Amino acid sequence: MTEELLIGLVSISDRASSGVYEDKGIPALQEWFAAALVSPWRMESRLIPDEQSVIEATLIELCDTAGCHLVLTTGGTGPAPRDVTPEATLAVAHKVMPGFGEQMRAVSLKYVPTAILSRQVGAIRGKSLILNLPGQPKAIKETLDGVFAAVPYCLDLIGGPYVETDEAVVKAFRPKSAQRPTRT
Repeated sequence: MTEELLIGLVSISDRASSGVYEDKGIPALQEWFAAALVSPWRMESRLIPDEQSVIEATLIELCDTAGCHLVLTTGGTGPAPRDVTPEATLAVAHKVMPGFGEQMRAVSLKYVPTAILSRQVGAIRGKSLILNLPGQPKAIKETLDGVFAAVPYCLDLIGGPYVETDEAVVKAFRPKSAQRPTRT
């Protein structure tokens, strides 16, 4: 039996978490994963304010207690004073994965020149990969379309489940030596 991928989704927004407006980040992530993954998965979601201590505690809880293999944050990655998601992510990280941040910005630059203002990071905590995504649904999709091909193999390397994708959405890349026979 295939191990189920547990994904932690964290929307970071002062206004959405206080009910000023509806969060659109978590629904966008749910929609993307529903289309992209063919292997079993489930999610844990959190809607929290832009408070570094709250973000850190949430990331630790999702990685260490809930056992999420992949944790995705949306929001809080810009240059504004309240944007502290990267600082919180790096504070709880065991390893930094700079290629993810570089690639997320490169993908976004194809769409908007302001992508250079993003401070998104990728990091590993224990057996969890944490990625900071943009906050807007369109940007979330564009970013995941551009970087997710590397995520399944990263999860393999850190002890996570073998994740298979719908190649019409995103084709997971693995070296030949790491590929398993396709399920029928």
